Amino acid sequence: MADGNETVVYFSEQVVVLCSCALSFLGSSLIILTYIIWADLRTTPRRLLVFLSVSDWLSAVSYAYGVWRVFRTDSLDCIAQGAVSTFANTSSFFWTVAIAVYLYVFIVRSNQRAADSLVWCFHIVSWGVPLAITVAAVCLYKIGYDASEVSVGWCWVRIHAPDRILWMLLTGKIWEFLAYVTLPVLYILIKRHIHIAHAALSEYRPILATRPPSQSFSSMADMKLTLIPIIFIVLRIWSTVRFILLLADSPARQHPVLVTLHGIGNTSQGAANCIMFVLLTRPLRTRLCAALFCCSKCRADSQDATQRLLPGQDASTPREEDSSSRVGTDR
Repeated sequence: MADGNETVVYFSEQVVVLCSCALSFLGSSLIILTYIIWADLRTTPRRLLVFLSVSDWLSAVSYAYGVWRVFRTDSLDCIAQGAVSTFANTSSFFWTVAIAVYLYVFIVRSNQRAADSLVWCFHIVSWGVPLAITVAAVCLYKIGYDASEVSVGWCWVRIHAPDRILWMLLTGKIWEFLAYVTLPVLYILIKRHIHIAHAALSEYRPILATRPPSQSFSSMADMKLTLIPIIFIVLRIWSTVRFILLLADSPARQHPVLVTLHGIGNTSQGAANCIMFVLLTRPLRTRLCAALFCCSKCRADSQDATQRLLPGQDASTPREEDSSSRVGTDR
């Protein structure tokens, strides 16, 4: 457990959370790379997912460093890690809500132009607000060693700050609570609209079945984006439980299982998004499989060509032998 207020982070917990960080790092990187490589995937919803993945990528890297180090003091790298993770984590909250707002305007309000016009506002809020909060927290010496009270080895709000609960709220928890309320409401409204629309068009399905998939109002990729809020809530709830237990001064917040779930939840959103929007999306999965198959085939052909050459023999030797044999035959 822990001595005093300090929560012990066991080696097994470190290994599990570091693996989670690695998967999230790879998943976020894959989402970003597929967006860069394939131009036809550069839709606005996919672009918003990329911005969320950038935040998740930064979170995974900063959390991994904190879990690996398991800080014990307010060192410079502790403050730097705490600042990066605070910014990235808060930005992830905002981008998750931004995606839900975009989908609501695009699908429910049926106004793509208005939805697209909100993207600049999303940038200002989702990058600007977390940056302002993080800079203020660092300048006021609020970021530092927190004894893993509501973390898993990484640094966050200083444990000795007299107003640390206030800063815990400002640097993450208040935005997390707002997301818990906002996301389900928007998600339910989107699903309700889709259900009503499908019911209204049910009598025309034989006609609409002949329409190309590209002409449908909303692609399958857009529909899958509505699952981001659900993933967010399932992963983040463990951090919220530990925060509530801290307010109640309950030692249950130091339980190894809860600490492990907290570590996995805070670091897994990039991996979860990758599974949902890359690996379980057929067009992307097909392209990735084709790319991997081509790479493996080229590698195999190269190895076969190398094995066919005798030791010390280069590619020009067979041609020389063929020429010699032709000369001998002519003679």
